[in-house]
Amino acid sequence: MKLEIAQKMVTAALAAARTRNLKPLAVAVLDARGALKAFAAEDGTSLKRAEIATGKAAGALAMGLGSRTLGTMATDRPHFVAAVTHAVGGLLIPVAGGVLIRDGAGALIGAVGISGDTSDNDEAAAVAGIQAAGLKADPGA
Repeated sequence: MKLEIAQKMVTAALAAARTRNLKPLAVAVLDARGALKAFAAEDGTSLKRAEIATGKAAGALAMGLGSRTLGTMATDRPHFVAAVTHAVGGLLIPVAGGVLIRDGAGALIGAVGISGDTSDNDEAAAVAGIQAAGLKADPGA
């Protein structure tokens, strides 16, 4: 994923959040290998929002599932999700807001993680950012 695309997703996600009057957000974009490509935190985000946003994206990448699905798994199979969280070094936040990024052919090219508002609103902003970059959002819903 090119840096310009990652930055466009961050900008668009934050713009969508402002039009919806969401709380201040932190947005992390990871490429397919899990490397941080772009990040921004709005003024007023609470402490550790960067780590939470990154954990949502990294967990989605680690499992190949949107973090909304990971949240359902955490309810249904808590021991499994706890074990996976340990296996991936703690970078797995199993609540909505971590959305996989797919190209036009459906190939996984990265993930966006957002934290700051409700999980549903975080996910909506992530989807908006991905779609604004002309890519497919896969929240795992």
